This record gives sequence, C-alpha cells and structure tokens, in this order.
Amino acid sequence: MLKHVLAVFGLIALVAVGILVYLAWPDKARLDVNAVAGGRPDITAPREQVIPTVGTADPIGWKNGERPTVAAGLTVQPFATGLSHPRWLYRLPNGDVLVAETNSPPREGGGIQGWVMKHLLGKVGAGVPSANRITLLRDANGDGVAEMKTVFMTGLNSPSGMTLFDRQLYVANTDSLVRVPYTSGQTKITAKPELVVRYPGGGNHWARNVIQSEDGRTLYLSVGSSSNIAENGIDKERNRAVILQVYPKEKTFRIYAAGLRNANGMALNPDTRALWTVVNERDMLGSDLAPDYLTAVEFGDHFGWPWYYWGGYPDTRVEPKNQELQQYSKRPDYALGPHVAALGLSFANELRLGDRFARGAFVGEHGSWNRKPLSGYKVVFVPFTPQGWPAKGAKPIDVVTGFVNADGEAHGRPVDVKADAHGGLLIADDVGNTIWRVSAPQPIAAAR
Repeated sequence: MLKHVLAVFGLIALVAVGILVYLAWPDKARLDVNAVAGGRPDITAPREQVIPTVGTADPIGWKNGERPTVAAGLTVQPFATGLSHPRWLYRLPNGDVLVAETNSPPREGGGIQGWVMKHLLGKVGAGVPSANRITLLRDANGDGVAEMKTVFMTGLNSPSGMTLFDRQLYVANTDSLVRVPYTSGQTKITAKPELVVRYPGGGNHWARNVIQSEDGRTLYLSVGSSSNIAENGIDKERNRAVILQVYPKEKTFRIYAAGLRNANGMALNPDTRALWTVVNERDMLGSDLAPDYLTAVEFGDHFGWPWYYWGGYPDTRVEPKNQELQQYSKRPDYALGPHVAALGLSFANELRLGDRFARGAFVGEHGSWNRKPLSGYKVVFVPFTPQGWPAKGAKPIDVVTGFVNADGEAHGRPVDVKADAHGGLLIADDVGNTIWRVSAPQPIAAAR
C-alpha cells in the first residue's frame, strides 16, 4: 500500500514538474529589444532557467545576387566571397585587409549547457573545424571588390585579433599572443611566430582581440570567460573575463579591467582616445536579461561578472557570494539589448557614410541563441556626442539587416566591422563566408 501511495505521489510530482517546465520554457520576451537598450535600459526581474531557452536562425547562406539590407542612402556589395568562417578584420597601412578565418577549438564540457553549446555549434554553422589562417585581401583599383585573395599566414590556433606595432604584426590566438616581422606590401608571412605572452584558451568564449593602447607602448588584449557564470568554479576563470594590458618588450601583462564576461570588440574613441569595448552578457536569466553593452573602460574597472550585471544587480545563481563587490561594480555606459551577441566595434572617424553616421560607433551583432524572438543578427550604429559619449536618449540605429529571412533562417551572421581604405564599412559574415562592403552611392566627405 505504501509503495502504491509513494508511486502516486511520485507521479503527481513528475506531472507538476512537467507543467512547470511547460509553463516556464521556453521563456518569451515581454519587452521589445530597444526597451532594454540605450543609456537607461529597462532592467526587469530575472526569470532564471534550468533548461535554457534555445532559439537560433538555421544557416542557409546567400544565393547569387542575394545580399543584406542597408539603411537609406547606403549600398552594399560583396568585398570578398568563398572564405571559411571569416570573423575578424584588420586593415594594414597600405590598404590591404587581413581576415582571420577561424573557429572555436574542439570544445569540452558536459551537463545541460555543454550539450546545448555543442548542439548549437552545428545549428548555427559554427561546428566546422577552424581554418586557423589569416587571408590577405587587396582592392588595388579601389572599386570596392578585392581582386586579390591569398593565404597570408597559417599554423595558428583559432586566431582572431591582429594589430601592427613597432613594425611587427601581432596575432591573438585563443591561448597566446604571437608576433612576426612585417614589411609594407608583404603578401605572405614565412617567419616562425614569436611567443609574446600566454593566457587561458578555449572555453565558451574562445576568441581574443588585440589593439594598440593610447600610450603607444602597450597593447590591450581581451580574454572572455570560459563559462556562463563561473559555474565550473571561479578558480577556472583566472585571467579570464578581463582586458589585459600587454607590455610587448617585456613580454608581460597585467589585468587592466575585470568583470567583463566576453569583451571582444575594442577600439579607441577618436575624440578622447579612451578605450571602449562591447561585451556579451550572461545567459539563462530570461529573454529580457541581461543587456549586452558598449562601454568606456578605465584601469581598475570591474563590471561585476559573474556576481553582478548592469552595475550591481545581483545574480543569485553565483556561488560563493561576493557582497563587497556590489558597490564597486561599474555600470556600463550604453545597453545594446538582451542576447544580441555584440562582437565587432569600430568608430566612424575613418568612414564616409554621410552625416547621419559621421560620429559614433558601429557594432556587429552576431545574434542570439537564448532568446525568443531572436535579437541581433545585424549591424547597428550608436550616435556619439563631440565630447565622446553616446548621445542622450539615443537608441541603436539599424545600418545593415536582412541577415535573417522571414522564415527565421540565417543567410549570414555579422561579426567584426572595420573601415577600408576608401571609407567603406567592411563586415565579416562568418555564416555567409563573405566580407560585405557598405558605402554611400556617391563619395561623401566625412563630417569630422
């Protein structure tokens, strides 16, 4: 009799759990993306998830003649096609463009989130092995199409960021910063890369970026977290979720700023020379949280990850607690919306896209997986003031859309954004395997 009663109670409990899961999953957004964007986003109560909401745009690529949609007054065309998962861009002084054809190293990890991440890699076209190379693109006649496409550098380990410094090209692998001598006009690197510094590699956030700092003698290098909220232990996050300041001559580094879950895109504001970055925030707090963001970064800043988001809102899932940090968690300057996956960042000073886009920041949004409906999958523009801050009350302006069709399928996904030598905006599309070029129909003098 007792066994029968326990079995009945067990069945009732199972049904109750099933109902709760059905009601709570998948979590659907209750706010428009733009309500959680801008200088004062709407931060609502979290809706924690055990089973994550999964929503992605299945990749289908671009057919001949298909292309993204651009804002009024602009045009778009392919700059280069037939690439293998192009994600990061760098323009050399002579106008040549380097593109990192790269992908995640083999992933490890189990549990629900590990299964979800491995499943998603295949669904979004990110499961192909990394090409581990840098390709050089050259548009010698200035027509907006690269007539030269050649392998520039190989033998790398999931490379992303690149920068020239003191006549050497620095490349940020997933686990190390390396450098090689570079001569202007060079189309192939044969020198063996020299190790500068090592740092943790792989994890959920494997891509690294590197740029020159404003002091002229150091570099900024971003290293994302290995997990969502340090669920594998905070000890596994040493020298992660940070921006490092690297001293190339000494081959050392220090933590410049911390609490940045995944700060990928970095750039110096042309008006102030301050460091700015875009950051991917945490998952599984519901479709309306937490907003990815664009922010200035100063030495010693801590933005709260994993304990806090948006300047002090606690994430109660994180253990052990860190109550002392709450009052010191810096609030970001500008929200971009929840789960948009902001990756690329470039200021407008080198672009010629007209007065509307003359002062501000372009952001490449790779697109959501943990939100219904989808968010991101586009390039947006954030207007700035002459004083170097996002314009008061401004919301992100759509610049390039159409990466996702009406059926929720992805022709492509934008990653990095960079200016070319002629004032056009280049966009790395890692699902469409294309570099797109956005330009004004007629040459427009920059308003700066």
